[in-house]
Amino acid sequence: MVASVGGSVGIGAEPGCLPPLPGTPALQIALLGALSVRRAGSEVSLPASRKVRALLAYLALAPRGASRTRLCELLWETPGDPRGELRWTLSRLRRVVNDTGRARVVTQEDRVRLDLADCDVDAVWLEAVKPQELAPDRAGALAAVFRGDFAEGLEVERSPAFGSWLTASRRRFRQLHTDLLERAASGSGAAALVHVERWLLLSPFDPRAHLRLLDLLAQAGRLQDAQRHLDTAAPQFAAEGVEFAPIRHAWLALRGAAHVEAAAAAPSEPIRIEPAQPASPLQSPRRTSIAVMPFRESDAPVPGTGIADALVHDVITRLARLRSLFVIAQGSVFALAQRGIAAEEAGRLLNVDYLVSGSLRPIGDRMVLTVELAETGTGRIAWAERFNRRRDDALSVLEELGNGIVASIAEEIERIERNRAILRPPDSLDAWEAHHRGLWHMYRFTRADNDAARHFFSRAVQLDPTFARAYAGLSFTHWQSAFQGWGGRADETAAALESAGRGIMVDERDPAVHWAQGRALWLLGQHDESVIELSQAVDLSPNFALGHYALAFVQSQTGDPQAAIAASDHSRRLSPYDPLLFGMLGSRAMALVRLGRYEEAAMAGVQAAGRPNAHPHIYAMAACTLALAGRLEEARRHAAIVCQAVPGYDVEDLLKAFHFDAQGEARFREGAKRAGMG
Repeated sequence: MVASVGGSVGIGAEPGCLPPLPGTPALQIALLGALSVRRAGSEVSLPASRKVRALLAYLALAPRGASRTRLCELLWETPGDPRGELRWTLSRLRRVVNDTGRARVVTQEDRVRLDLADCDVDAVWLEAVKPQELAPDRAGALAAVFRGDFAEGLEVERSPAFGSWLTASRRRFRQLHTDLLERAASGSGAAALVHVERWLLLSPFDPRAHLRLLDLLAQAGRLQDAQRHLDTAAPQFAAEGVEFAPIRHAWLALRGAAHVEAAAAAPSEPIRIEPAQPASPLQSPRRTSIAVMPFRESDAPVPGTGIADALVHDVITRLARLRSLFVIAQGSVFALAQRGIAAEEAGRLLNVDYLVSGSLRPIGDRMVLTVELAETGTGRIAWAERFNRRRDDALSVLEELGNGIVASIAEEIERIERNRAILRPPDSLDAWEAHHRGLWHMYRFTRADNDAARHFFSRAVQLDPTFARAYAGLSFTHWQSAFQGWGGRADETAAALESAGRGIMVDERDPAVHWAQGRALWLLGQHDESVIELSQAVDLSPNFALGHYALAFVQSQTGDPQAAIAASDHSRRLSPYDPLLFGMLGSRAMALVRLGRYEEAAMAGVQAAGRPNAHPHIYAMAACTLALAGRLEEARRHAAIVCQAVPGYDVEDLLKAFHFDAQGEARFREGAKRAGMG
């Protein structure tokens, strides 16, 4: 479905957007705010029944429609005659959307859908927009399409399934609205200030929004206004228990850069930057912070315009979208670099835990990039890498380099923080350290370690109720307990879903909480809903390796096996030494079994079982794939390892843990039979 924006904002020429419909659409449905319908430009009177309007909103976003059973479950929880109620509701819906001679409510056997091929549904075409590909002014125009929350005022009493769908949809479109405002705020001048203020209304505790506002005010020379905003925001953050110190530190750097520009006409005046003060122990909760300094580039035509600067902008954006670190805004680090301040000194001024620096050097038709990650407290180089790439396609090279740098940095910092936390006395851990102590145990995949991980994640959220990642970790321990059969599956699944939901309430832009929610929905057998949440995780952060892995895991069993293989391979490229590498390989093996490519499946299964923290289900999977490939001796050796770890283990234990489709189940039963686990 395609459309224009009120006839005034042409979006067809923009990348990532759909072309506008010529003329006036036959039917216009507005969902971004209070529901409204216009036919041939005239307002349509909507029925008083809230369920009719709810059904219209649901079907408008479901291009393939839904079964009558699904619609009855969605809107009628109480006993009675839901099918009769649905027939009545559909009859009222036809009066709203049908044209003369054109039936838009289409029923085929048990399915119901809306024929909206020549119609304009604002939520449908706007969801296809890619904010990062838009010019700031166009992003601002599209953000204005939002008149409020999705389907505002459309709550339906005693319909929990519809309530869950409505909440998830509102969360998705609110995120899109935020992304559009963030992109619009990346412009300049008064327009950018308007957009960043609207961004703050949607996300009042998003540090990036505050830093962008401060940056714009500093650029305009309005330092007093920026300071007033800082003084107003600080107590609000404190009241919510959200850390404000990094914003204050970044402002000090921005203010220093603004003083430099103001002093340019009077060089006799001394230039001073007020150093950032260490955070007080009372300024908790804390997050690990990082600054990415501009990379040195030997042949940039003008400072700030070369490939290296574009890459740094990309890395900063990608790291920020991971949400696991506090990332200093690019305006601050570039301002310090322009003053000639060395990376080490900038790290001290910004008071960050980690600093990234690097250099780019062209050699013929290739470019060599060297990147270092340093701990600012000790000056120790924690990670260094040298990338050597052809310059044939600069955009694809930048994409590849950005992926590699961000994934490596995130993985290395997490490893350092996990190892550091395990050495601290348990009673002395703050929320950040307790979370990483939990990760250390979680990745060992034993029952005792899973219990220990749950203890530390629980402590982390007690110490910091705003710590979304700790809720995701807590959800994962319940998921693991259900999956491994260490606890009651129903109770553990409910706990996994509850913890993930709390994480989403805390920070709906953190990909980890959507990852946790998607995995919990998979436990319930809700494949489509699981894929939606996991796709949200990777949309929020394309470098979130665990999100791609979880998509591979779900798709490998009941979805598209080719998509599962691609997602598995991508997750391993992003995080080649990931603690969940066995799962990434195992997902590949399951997808290959469904495709009948048994030798490749056996290779992936053996690699998965070879990981040091692989659990019994992985060994069982390896045994089945080896048997299907005709490698019976190896298959039985792997089966023996499973039975030694879990006496009495057989194929039913494997099938109970996973959700294979009928073909996949039949093939794994056959493999288990050949391996002696039948």
